[in-house]
Parts: sequence; structure tokens; C-alpha cells
Amino acid sequence: MEKPPLPNDDYMAVTPETQLGSLAGEDSQEGVVEPPARDGWDSKVEYFLAQVGFSVGLGNVWRFPYLCHQNGGGAFLLLYVLLMILVGIPLFFLELAAGQSIRQGSIGVWKHISPKLAGIGYSSCVVCFFVALYYNVIIGWSLFYLGNSFQYPLPWQECPEHGNITVKECVASGATTYFWFRKALNITDSINEMGEFNLVITCCLLAAWTIVCLGMFKGIKSSAKVMYFSSVFPYVVLLCFLIRGLMLEGAAEGIKYMFYPKLEIWGEVQVWRQAATQVFFALGLGFGSVIAYSSYNPRSNNCHRDALTVSTINFLTSVLATLVVFAVLGFRAREVAMRCVTHNLEKLSEQFSVGPLDRDLLPVFNISDPSLEVLEAYREWFNVHGAKVPGNLTDCSLENVMNKGVEGTGLAFIAFTEAMTLFPGSPFWSALFFLMLLNLGLSTMFGTMEGILTPLTDNFKVLKRHKTILTVCSCIIGFLIGMLFTQRCGNYFVMMFDDYSATLPLIIVVVFECFSVSWVYGADRFLDDIEKMLHWRPPVVYKYLWKYVCLLAMLGLLGASLLKMCFKRPTYTAWNRETASEVTLDYPDWALGVLAVLIIFATLPVPLGYIHSTLRNRARRNSIGSGLGTDMGGVYTKCSTVECDTPVAALLDEHLERNRIPKDSSLPLGEENLRLLPQREGAEDIEDSTSV
Repeated sequence: MEKPPLPNDDYMAVTPETQLGSLAGEDSQEGVVEPPARDGWDSKVEYFLAQVGFSVGLGNVWRFPYLCHQNGGGAFLLLYVLLMILVGIPLFFLELAAGQSIRQGSIGVWKHISPKLAGIGYSSCVVCFFVALYYNVIIGWSLFYLGNSFQYPLPWQECPEHGNITVKECVASGATTYFWFRKALNITDSINEMGEFNLVITCCLLAAWTIVCLGMFKGIKSSAKVMYFSSVFPYVVLLCFLIRGLMLEGAAEGIKYMFYPKLEIWGEVQVWRQAATQVFFALGLGFGSVIAYSSYNPRSNNCHRDALTVSTINFLTSVLATLVVFAVLGFRAREVAMRCVTHNLEKLSEQFSVGPLDRDLLPVFNISDPSLEVLEAYREWFNVHGAKVPGNLTDCSLENVMNKGVEGTGLAFIAFTEAMTLFPGSPFWSALFFLMLLNLGLSTMFGTMEGILTPLTDNFKVLKRHKTILTVCSCIIGFLIGMLFTQRCGNYFVMMFDDYSATLPLIIVVVFECFSVSWVYGADRFLDDIEKMLHWRPPVVYKYLWKYVCLLAMLGLLGASLLKMCFKRPTYTAWNRETASEVTLDYPDWALGVLAVLIIFATLPVPLGYIHSTLRNRARRNSIGSGLGTDMGGVYTKCSTVECDTPVAALLDEHLERNRIPKDSSLPLGEENLRLLPQREGAEDIEDSTSV
């Protein structure tokens, strides 16, 4: 027999939604009424592209390469694969199976398992909304750079001049860095300085929300068609960049530097935390988008194979992006290092022309040779004689250049953008790159918005009847609130939302998800339901992974994140106009208050949902007990014994049997020997009054 969803404490508060059956089982094949008809994917390819498009986002391109480089290269890859297998894939499979079997969004899925868990779904929706707010700003930035790519030379290729004098801030920082901070963002010196709205970026944000709205206009029927391009095009671009990058001087050194293993980092807790967090976000766990997408699948779909395939593609995409990034950054580092050598040798020549110096201090290599051997020879010479020569010569290190600006927006809009200015035909490569970022962002945004719209329309009939209006209104509200990020200080708020509004709440959400399925609902019970759905039983190892490994790993990640926030004051990176450099500043007290509000607001639905369900059950139990257990004008009377062969007793037994509630379970009708006896017609109303 099919297992029912977990009942409330009173066993009688069974809603029609929760009577649809637990997870699809044998009863569904014997004619049990299916849930109301819902949209579905036109083909498996659409679903697959949508799931891959959501999980493969900007983080694969600008976050994973940085983490891999900073945390031991090849050693970090091995650690990442280990955590992906032990934690990522099992949790991803859990969300896919839950969504596909229950055919509801995140709110409906957890409400189905237990109404007290409905708050998990609402928290997912809140986090999705927070992420959508700032994620679309990044898409707006990509649109801005894409629009500026159709000119030669590129506007960030050379420093501007005012009255035949090159801008000092640009000279000190570099043309690409100056364009990003001063022309694109026109950023303030700190988050305390709000500044006016950036009109151009505001228009780009409006365009980004318009594209998202048009793509989501008809739900998955319209967004799935866009996925054919937005999910595939980034791979074409990455392959083009990889081929071009491997042909560049210095690419091999960049890749070698990237994958050089440092196994000692496995002993650092911080590295484990960063690897687990990257696995967590790479697969989109906790957002509710994975559940929403899988809910449109037929129940016979092999979601286990989907979990393995999507996870593998996600990892391979991260590796591909890492190869591309460090091939191109290796070329850029070589160019920057060679310019450094040339500049230092010019200064050295000036010192020899001014006054007599020891001829033994002169370098013996050919400075006109642009090969890497010259760079290595210079570094050897500098380590021996650099301190003896006046002129403040510098060490031209490839590693120092590779370490500078290789994460997040620093990678996409500064380091990589600068490297493309060195390519022949740089406008073409620039347009290709930012078009790729645009499509990566859009495919993730579609999934994020689906994580908001699907749960709401599944649980509120009014919204389901007006889903198009809901979509448009959500985009309008998102744009209006998103204007916060188009102020001159907007980049600081983007960093705040990116670092704090999603990380901690999503970890909490996934902890409750894992605990709910493996302990509240039961891991064996869940595997039984999957077996009935797929007609084969997943390996029993998933039971132990869900119950122990995944849950303990997420609790450890939650603890590490909380400790980091408690013992180290949150900071952000600001741009200092005077020094033309980035500086690390502490968030002011009011900003810390905003951080706290964001985290509390995102996690509050979980306890509120539990409290609301508990109070509602108690009120319902009291109303049933007082309404049916009193005389009610001679309609009902009490029986004096436990055994009471009355029509009502038979009616209640029938109710218990139909809802698969054990007869020896405690009834919420007061004392154990309380029975209801009908005195006149209308006894059938008891059944309706005891199941909402």
C-alpha cells in the first residue's frame, strides 16, 4: 500500500492536498486520482537544458577558478569531487525526487511531508527573491559592457585624457580598472556615501528585467525555448576561448600554475568550508528551483540519472571554465610581467647614464628577447643584485599578477577584460565574452524566478489563475527594489547581498530539508516511494548519506559560517579614489543591522511555519472537541465505554482506515474513551468535520 504523508499531531487535520498520496507508488498505477493537471516539459531535452542552465551559472566561471587557485589547485579539485559525491549529488537527488514525485513547488513539497515544514518552502522563496535582486544587476552590468564592445579601440583599452593630460587615477590603477570603477560604476569611496543613481546602469537593469519578464511570460513554455540558446551558447564560447587561449604565449604557465597540487591545504578548515559552500551553490541546493523544475516531469522520469548527469556536467563545466580563465590570465600575466621587466630595465639604464655603477650589476641576458626565459633570468638577477641597485626596482612575478583580481567581478570586468584587449580583434572577443555572461546569468535567473513563482502558484489558486500578472508584477517589484544597486554605492550592496543574504539562510534551509526527509519522513520510507516511482530501488547508501553524512556536513558548514561571522567582523572591498586602489573596510553598524535583518527575514518563515501549524492544529482540535463532544442541542452524546458499537464509531473507523491512520493512535477528541453518538440524521457531517 502507498504510504500517506505524515499527519499532524491531531491526525485529523488532513487537507485535500495531502490526500493525494505520499510519493507516487503502486496506488497511482491502480487508478488513484492524480493531482490536478499542471504544465509539463515538451521534451526531456528542454528539462535537461533548464536544469543544467540553472546549475551552471556565473559562479562556475568566476568563483570556482579563484577557489581552485587559492586553495591548492589540483588538491582542491580532489576535495571538491569528494564533497560532490558525498554531499552534493545525494542532496541534489533528494530535491529532484521530491519535486518529481509530489509535483509541487518547494512550499507544497515540504507542506506535503508535514504542514509544520511549510516554512522551509517560504524561506526558499525569500532567498530566491534576494538573489534575483542582485543577480539581475550583474546581468545589467554585462549588458553595459556588451553595448560598449562594438567599438575600436575598446573604451577600457586606453586611459582618457583631460586637456592633453592623462587622468592620474587611471595611470595609477590601469585603464581597465579605471573604466570599471569610474566609468561603469562611478563608485563612491565607501558604503556610507550613497551617491546619486547611475542612469546608464539603471537603464541596463530595466533592460535585464524586461528580458527576464519576456522569457518567463508563459512559464516554462516560454523560458524552455530560450534555454535552447542560453544554456548551449556559453559552452560554444568557452570552447572558442579555450582554443584561442591555448594558442597564446604564457597559457601553459597559467594552467600549470593553476593545477599545481598543494595537498597540505586539506588540513585547513577554511578550505573545507569553501569547497562545501561551492558544491552547495554550484548545484543550486535549497533555492527550490531544482524542485520546481523537476515537478513538471512525468513520474516515470529517471531522476537519479538526471542527478548524476547534471552534477557531472556542472563539475566539468567548472573545470573547462578554469582552463579558459587561467590560459587567458596566464597570457595576461606574461604580458604584464614583461612590461614590468622592460620598465625596470629602462630605469636601470637611466641609473647607469646618471652616474658610474659597478658593471657587474648589469644583467647579462638579452632584454630584447620577449621570451619567458628573459623573465626568469631577470628574477634571478633581481634576487641577487636588485637591492644593490638604486631606483626602486620591483620583482616582476607571474604569481603576483595571477593573484590580482581573479575573483567575481574582479575577474570578469577587470582581469579577463584587460586580457581581451591584447587579443587581435579584441571587440569581437569582448562581445562574445559578455554575451556568454549574459546567457549564463539569464539561464540562472529563469531558474531562480521559477523557484519563486511555481511554489506560490501551486499553493494559492488566485495566483495560479493570474500567473502572467504575477510574473510581470514580480519583475516590476524586482526592478524597483533593485534600483538600490544602481546608486553609486550599489556595488557594495551587491557584495553584501551576495555574501550574506543567501549563504546562511540557504544552509539552514538545506539542513531542515535533509532532516525532514531522512528523519521526520524517514529515509527508508522515502526510498520505498522512489522505488515505486522509478520501478527500481536506489542504492541503500543514500539512506546513510542523507541521515548522517549530508546532515552532519551541512551542520558543520552552518557552524563554520556562524563562527566566521561571530569572531570576524564582516568586511567589504571599497575603491579609494585618492590611492586608486582597493581597500578592505569594516561594515558600519547600520550595515550590520541590514545584514542581520536580511538573514532573519530569510530564515524566519521556518519557525513561523512551525508555530502557525501547531497553533492551527490546536485550535482545530479544540473546535472539534468542543463542537462535537458537547450536547449540541441533543445532536450528540458521549458513550460511557471505550467500545461503542454505534454508527459514529463505525464512521470514525472507516475514516481512520481510509486515511491509513492506526486505530490505536491517540485521537484528538479529548479523553481516550470519548466517542460521538449521532441522535438524528446528518451523522455523515462528522467525517467532513474531522478532515479539513
